[in-house]
Amino acid sequence: MAEFLPFLRTLAMMAAPLAIAGMAGLVSERSGVVNVALEGLMGAGAFAAAAVHYALEGPAGAASAWLALGAAMAFGMVFALPHAAATVGLGANQVISGMGINLLSSGLTVFLCKALFGMERTPVFGLGLLPGLWGFYPTLWLALAVVALTWFWLYRLPSGLRLRACGEHPEAAESAGVPVRRVRCLAVLASGALAGLAGGGMVLTHTIQFTRGTIGGAGFMALAAVSLGRWRPGGVGMAASLFGLAVAASVYAVNLDALRRLPPDFFSMLPYAVSLLVLVALPNTGSSPRAAGSAWPIRRGPGGSR
Repeated sequence: MAEFLPFLRTLAMMAAPLAIAGMAGLVSERSGVVNVALEGLMGAGAFAAAAVHYALEGPAGAASAWLALGAAMAFGMVFALPHAAATVGLGANQVISGMGINLLSSGLTVFLCKALFGMERTPVFGLGLLPGLWGFYPTLWLALAVVALTWFWLYRLPSGLRLRACGEHPEAAESAGVPVRRVRCLAVLASGALAGLAGGGMVLTHTIQFTRGTIGGAGFMALAAVSLGRWRPGGVGMAASLFGLAVAASVYAVNLDALRRLPPDFFSMLPYAVSLLVLVALPNTGSSPRAAGSAWPIRRGPGGSR
């Protein structure tokens, strides 16, 4: 058990940001807006967390990391604003808008690093989030809380019911007095805040500075977890744990004598290969929200056709 505990801690460290980002994608898609911008939103949050933590680590001490996470959530919301405006306000294609946010984040964060610090990364900070209870990082408990609160909100509160109605039957929701566009806009902003939190958690536990490759495809793995988890909080959390297990296994596999001859890129590829194999191998027994990906109000042609 003593030998397994370090691996369990690594698994939790890798899976926690994926679970939080998975909840970000879930909230957005449940409202009817597909959010493929998770990668870019996580990158924005990671940059904000690293920059704020570097600036405040001296004067604020241990509170600096938590202030950095708050900044990551705020920055994630700021980057989600254009996605909400384009998809909800203008009815733009949600996938194209999300990919645009990914490209914007990739370029703008590096630009801000060069403008603020004179290099394409943030300076190295001293200490990020420190392990706490039982040696686990606080991001584990944050992830568990986010998953539980997301489930409670979606299935036990009236506002969660309205959000799900906007993703399933926006016409019926509108006829019942639900402001579909407002709900979708708020869901996208909440998604940005959660994705920013996930990115901030990654940079403060996985590394000591923000670089262009800090997120490294984790946003797309979280997007895959939403599909694999059948758009349910518990399922998405378990899917994120599976992908986190693949990442942790790739980290430990490097040190196995039998695998030392393999190139390092092979181990870096493993988590993404596992993600693809799982999505292909498991049957698609669930269904996405019916109105996910569709603009609202629905635009019709001159003859009334959609």
